[in-house]
Amino acid sequence: MEIRQLTYFIEVVKQKNITKAAETLHISQPALSKVIKSLEEEVGITLIHRSNKTHELTDAGQIVYDYAVKIIAQVEEMSATLHDMTNLTRGTITIGIPPIIGSLFFPKVIAAFHRAYPNIHINIKEYGAAKVAKSVEEGEFEIGVSVLPIESEAFHIFPFVQEKMKLIVNEQHELSTRKVVHMKELRDVEFIFYSEEFALYEIMRQKCIQEGFEPKIIFKSSQWDFIAEIVAANLGISMLPESICNRITNKHVRIIDLKPITKWELAIITKKERYLSVAGKRFIDFVIK
Repeated sequence: MEIRQLTYFIEVVKQKNITKAAETLHISQPALSKVIKSLEEEVGITLIHRSNKTHELTDAGQIVYDYAVKIIAQVEEMSATLHDMTNLTRGTITIGIPPIIGSLFFPKVIAAFHRAYPNIHINIKEYGAAKVAKSVEEGEFEIGVSVLPIESEAFHIFPFVQEKMKLIVNEQHELSTRKVVHMKELRDVEFIFYSEEFALYEIMRQKCIQEGFEPKIIFKSSQWDFIAEIVAANLGISMLPESICNRITNKHVRIIDLKPITKWELAIITKKERYLSVAGKRFIDFVIK
């Protein structure tokens, strides 16, 4: 059964005459008769009583007509919805964002995107970067924001931020007057790290290991401002991305460049095999630009 058959059948019912219906549909009367006959053969029952002057529905024809009207309405609604999505008048995006990244970069971006596309609903969930990547791979999120590098080859990756990591120390720390500190000099200091579920934990730890030592971690936290306050209390030092360092207002904290340069790289990720909605594609373009 084809949509075209149902559309033609509805028009014959409306006109109650196959000739008039053929004129309305801009096809020949024999061609229309053939379509109606093929529909009747397909359902296995007569749908229309034919006479010279008029065409009347059978009981079965009334049932087919009622369903045909509903089906055509749904098809038209589907087409309108797809058109709206294509033109971004509606849609939903589900995004996984690590809290630290979300608070740093996305409030203004999401606000600007909402102003540009007010009917696109954005559903945000906050997870650590590792869990975001896993959730994108498992299909929970259409889009994720993660810290690079990502080992899995399951993703399309769209980098959008690259920053330097900085050292933060208390103003009374022996390194506080330095402009640049080499990582090797931090072998014996005590660190405050992000918790293990955050990508920054592994970035900081691996950088120390690359320089030949395992970091002495005395405290871990999931909050950058709490880490900064512990450093301000002179209980240890830490390493944080430049954008976070720029938010530290405690006057007892000093921010120092690190050598070798350690990058904090962020990217939007999507699963390779998953369909990416028109709204999702536009959001990625919006963020990158």
